[in-house]
Amino acid sequence: MDQKLTILFDLDGTLIDTAPDLMNAHNHVMKKFGYVERELNDIKKLAGRGSKVMIKKSIHEIAEKTGKIKKTNENETEEMTKEFINYYSQNICNESKPRVGVLDFLTWCKKNSISMAVCTNKQEHLSIDLLKKIKLYDFFEYVAGGNTFNYNKPDPRHLINTIELMSGNLKKSVMIGDSETDSSAAKAAKIPFILIKNGYTEKNPDQINYDHLIKNFVGLEEIIQKYIND
Repeated sequence: MDQKLTILFDLDGTLIDTAPDLMNAHNHVMKKFGYVERELNDIKKLAGRGSKVMIKKSIHEIAEKTGKIKKTNENETEEMTKEFINYYSQNICNESKPRVGVLDFLTWCKKNSISMAVCTNKQEHLSIDLLKKIKLYDFFEYVAGGNTFNYNKPDPRHLINTIELMSGNLKKSVMIGDSETDSSAAKAAKIPFILIKNGYTEKNPDQINYDHLIKNFVGLEEIIQKYIND
């Protein structure tokens, strides 16, 4: 019997456009701790490495942009991160929505017996909650969040471990994501990478390694069919 294909998906910016809800939570924290608020497009450059990294990067960018360096320390960063997670967890699906073609593509994958999992740097419980609220959770066999293992993307073990837990095969696996973080993890894991445009990154597609570049999930079945047949 042929080995089933496994597809790993990033979450924020790939499966779901979460930017509005992430930005609302981010600005709630910035305002509470005395920092200036950011614009919606800023979050697309900040997301992807987890909430704590996002907070740190945002503070650094604010300082560079305004020239006003507000002293912070690890304790405050931890407090800000906790506040972010607390607020976001209560407002996780107010404006978030699946990217174009996602539901049809996941339905097709399910019908074709493709194993699917989510590999995201968002915390595991938040990822599961969001997927359930947006009614996509049942498509996936496993959800690996940023705190599921002792490492996360771009560490390839985040992907490799997930595939192993699903009894999958690295040689019959594909990663779909929207950023250089996803690309680096896939490259190091030695699995093909599909890059979706207009994701949460400050880099242009030509600055990111990929095997296929897609606008959205419409028509992706044609690309995936090739990997099923390999």
